[in-house]
Order: sequence, then C-alpha cells, then structure tokens
Amino acid sequence: MASIYHDADADLGVLADETLAVVGYGNQGRSQALNLRDSGLEVIVGSIADGSRERARDEGFEACSISDACERADLVLLLVPDEIMPAVWSESVAPRLEAGNGVDFASGYNIAFDLIEPSPDVDVMMVAPRMIGPGVRDSYVEGQGFPSFVGVHQDASGRAHERMLALARGLGSTRAGCIEMSLHDEASLDLFTEQGFGPAFGQVLMTAVNMLVEKGYPPEAVLLELILSGEFAYTLGKMREVGILEQMDFHSQTSQYGSITRAGKFAHLGEPMRASMDEVLESIRSGEFAAEWSGMKEKGAEILANVKHARGHMPLAQWERSTRKAFGLGEEES
Repeated sequence: MASIYHDADADLGVLADETLAVVGYGNQGRSQALNLRDSGLEVIVGSIADGSRERARDEGFEACSISDACERADLVLLLVPDEIMPAVWSESVAPRLEAGNGVDFASGYNIAFDLIEPSPDVDVMMVAPRMIGPGVRDSYVEGQGFPSFVGVHQDASGRAHERMLALARGLGSTRAGCIEMSLHDEASLDLFTEQGFGPAFGQVLMTAVNMLVEKGYPPEAVLLELILSGEFAYTLGKMREVGILEQMDFHSQTSQYGSITRAGKFAHLGEPMRASMDEVLESIRSGEFAAEWSGMKEKGAEILANVKHARGHMPLAQWERSTRKAFGLGEEES
C-alpha cells in the first residue's frame, strides 16, 4: 500500500527559518514561487538575465543569478528544463550547496538516470506535481490544490522527509494528496504516459478520424463528435469524479449497450499493444531513452522543429483549424 499524505501530515513550520531559492521562473517556477510565498515562506528567485528575471522582480520577488540564489538558499527548487538541468547543476548549483542544504526536483528524471549526482551531504527530494504549471497556481488560488508524487532520494540532514512534506504543503499539494514513490518510479511512469499511453491513444484517434473522413463524413463533424465538442473531456472529468466504470451511468442505455456489446471486437488488440507498451517501458526503465535523448543535443532540437513544421501541413491540422473557426474555439475565436 502506497503512503499518501495530506495537510495533517505536513508541518509548514519546518521551513519557517529557511530561504527557498526557486531556480527558473517559467511555467512551473513562477507558479511554485507564488504559491510558496503566499504560504508565508521566504522565497527568492534565481534566473538567467532575461525577461523571466524581470517578471519575477515585477511580481515582487528578489531575483538574481542562479549562482547567487543558490549561495543564499537553504533549499533549492530546481525548476529548469530537464535537458539543460545537468549543465545548470554543475555550473551554478552544486558548487554553492553546503552540507545540510536541500535540493528539490519537480521530476525524478535527472536523478533517476544518473544525469545529476548530488554530493552525499545534501538532502535530495522530489515534489512532482501531476499538473501543468499554470494549473499549479490556479489550483492553489482556488483552494483545491493538486496531487503530486513525492519522494526522498537522499536524507543527509535526518529531516529530508519533513522538509519534503512541508514543501508540498507550501505548494498546496497536500490539500489534494501526495503519494510517495521513488524518483526512478516517478520518472518512469511519467515518461511511459508520454511515450506509451499517449501515442497509443493518438493512434486510436487518428485511425478513427481518417476512417470516418474516408467514409464520407465531414471532417468538421468528425472532430466535433470525437474531441472538439468537449464531451470527451467532460467524460474524463466524470471518470475522475465518480470512477471509470460508474461514469457509464451518465450515458444513454443505447450508448451503454453498444459499448459493452462491441468492446469484444477490439479485444484482439490488447496483447500486441501491451507488448509494444512493455517494450517502451523497458527502454525507459533501463535508461536507454535517457541516454538516447542526452546524446541528441542540437540534433534533437532540429528533429522536433521539423516535426512541428510538418504537422502544420497535415490534413488533420487543416480540419482542426476550420472546425475551430466555425465554432469559435480557442485561438481561432474572433
């Protein structure tokens, strides 16, 4: 049984006399810094000299270089992108950490796959929100909080667990609940969602869209039916609220009967799909993917740029644009 923590399990006072340095003031960094400050904690921001540092100052934070922030901090929240984090760590963070200091990661990735190896005299912990950056702030402001995966990788001070829970409470995460796991398990599960579940779901969606359009249904009607009406998103919300199976009761009996009786036609896809998912998971857990991504450097950015350019010319992208414009959705809204 996993350990799950709520507000009652965390003492914010553990961090009352500590200075927290939020390194990076992007989507996660900004939200976490604001939440921690609103929880009454002492927060400074470390950032490169760009618009993010100026924004932090405009929003009332003392903002300085990453090196200076880490020099002054008792606890560092390292919230820069995974791919640049090892360089930031070695150049600006690690040389400034003292024995007993702590460092927090919002993802276990770099620790899990040995891309960062902290000295044994500092606490290493993780509070990994299961929420995108803006949602971390919005959930806090609304008083709901957001769930997180939390873990202690290294306890040098003897109180790393207390610090981790206090940090989670300051962020607003223990309001919703935090589940404890290793940094490796968090990173593996997160990457699998992106590389296993996401692509599998995407293939199902694309197959359905292309088949229906080829059968003569208007692309706009297909996209509206499957995704863009918001009904599917609403159904996912109901799954979260009442349960995956129980939410079926909100659908018509025609819908329920059809879903139940036709589900068997797709049962044969299970084993091949599971085999592919297992292959993806093992490449993640073994560190193969992390080594591949670390070795890509500039080439990886080039590949991503080419894919993003190509996707804009896919039929699906054109169908989406026309549907969004017709129904006043998102960026196409006038």
